[in-house]
Amino acid sequence: MRTAMRTMPAELIERYEAEGWWTRETIGDLLAYGLDAAPDVEFRVHSAVRPWEGTFADVERTARRLAAGLRARGVGPGDVIAFQLPNWMEAAAVFWASAFLGAVVVPIVHFYGRKEVGYILDAVAPRVFVTAERFGRMEHQPDLSAAVPVVGVVGRDFDDLLADEPLPGVLATDPAAPALVAFTSGTTRDPKGVVHSHQTLGFETRQLAGLYPPDRGRQLTAAPVGHFIGMVNSFLIPVLDGSPVNLADVWDPGRVLELMESDGLTVGGGAAYFMTSLLDHPDFTPRHLAAMKYAGLGGAAVPVAVTTRLTELGMTVFRSYGSTEHPSITGSRYTAPEAKRLHTDGDALPGTEIRLAQDGEILSRGPDLCLGYTDPALTERAFDREGWYRTGDIGVIDEDGYLTITDRKADIIIRGGENIGALEVEEALLALPAVAEAAVVAAPDARLGEHAAAVLRLRPGHPAPTLDDLRAHLEGAGLARQKWPEELHVVPEFPRTASGKVQKFVLRRDIAARAS
Repeated sequence: MRTAMRTMPAELIERYEAEGWWTRETIGDLLAYGLDAAPDVEFRVHSAVRPWEGTFADVERTARRLAAGLRARGVGPGDVIAFQLPNWMEAAAVFWASAFLGAVVVPIVHFYGRKEVGYILDAVAPRVFVTAERFGRMEHQPDLSAAVPVVGVVGRDFDDLLADEPLPGVLATDPAAPALVAFTSGTTRDPKGVVHSHQTLGFETRQLAGLYPPDRGRQLTAAPVGHFIGMVNSFLIPVLDGSPVNLADVWDPGRVLELMESDGLTVGGGAAYFMTSLLDHPDFTPRHLAAMKYAGLGGAAVPVAVTTRLTELGMTVFRSYGSTEHPSITGSRYTAPEAKRLHTDGDALPGTEIRLAQDGEILSRGPDLCLGYTDPALTERAFDREGWYRTGDIGVIDEDGYLTITDRKADIIIRGGENIGALEVEEALLALPAVAEAAVVAAPDARLGEHAAAVLRLRPGHPAPTLDDLRAHLEGAGLARQKWPEELHVVPEFPRTASGKVQKFVLRRDIAARAS
């Protein structure tokens, strides 16, 4: 696996270790301690195709049998294990097995298509790849993993990887070494591979767990476990605090409402869409509302209209700000003043520092900041030699130290918590014969926070394509469905700078004005 670690000042490392933010504990150690302390805690998968019910001890045994089977095949500390699975028990088993082995785990979002999966596997060169035969639009394509030494397919031959006896203990590895590579779509053509160590991931797990209200109830997690925050919330934080795991492999608001009543579950936040889709469902009742005490929102744009609506319904709303690179930069505690919780993205979390560059760009650093990217050029651009991360976001900080995001330098659309890189979609649209120029920008979305809007300048004499035409073309190009534009605008000319660059902020402003 290619890696390009950022420069870390010695005094910063010393401070993180002296404060106890970085420890000698690996992710395998964290899991082993937590699982030993709470073996009988519930672990359930609510699925129409692969339901499962058991305990932490049951999942751990499968994970340790998998770890032993992989160890017998020569897999150990520092080796890469990739998986593309829905929110199933086997995803937890692969993640935990990787940690016990001291391997580097690479979760892949289950709805990523052929293009993204092929790029990721090529970038990390895994020793092991575990996937599913088929789930929704996902389908195992053997040629993509032909170069991977060990491949397991859940529902077909995954069990063949399991040894008869489980692996005892945890294999020793350097806690400062890579533990996870999380891929996130960004401003570049291909997904960005974000490298976290045992120390950065361990601190983030403890940090995030400390922010959650103690009376938050039995949470249902439907965010994909292939995504950073879904993974942490499903496979790490519950083990740390001994809380039940309830996973859903699809987000079906009607089914979620049923589970809230039949199983006493609740949904406590995430992207705004998860909350609004429940409130807007015809089956939503005051009984459901009574179970929804909190709404911790983040991962995408959080409209004030949503925070206000939830507050008026009696929920305690709080917001946070971060990214896969730096997961927890700022956040409002659920006990913070209402104005701060509803209208800002919170203040700097323990251990984290933030400051604004001259142009208003937010710079951050802290114990949960990643080591860098798999692409050295990205690492060079994003981090300076003092350990600061250039977030690409623009913000303001009030007199109490609370941050509010006002714009993004990075050309990203965040749709329901998933990043969409505009450049990739634009380049695909330019292959249409009618399109002379394409710009893809974020448009406001009451449910998802944002969605992609395509703005096109056409070639003379060509009729304008329809939105369905665009979607059919992008499907043929292999782009994942969440990247497809959800509105289309045709313009005779783009607003431009003096050097000829398209002024995307003008497009975003005009589209938002029309929407309002």
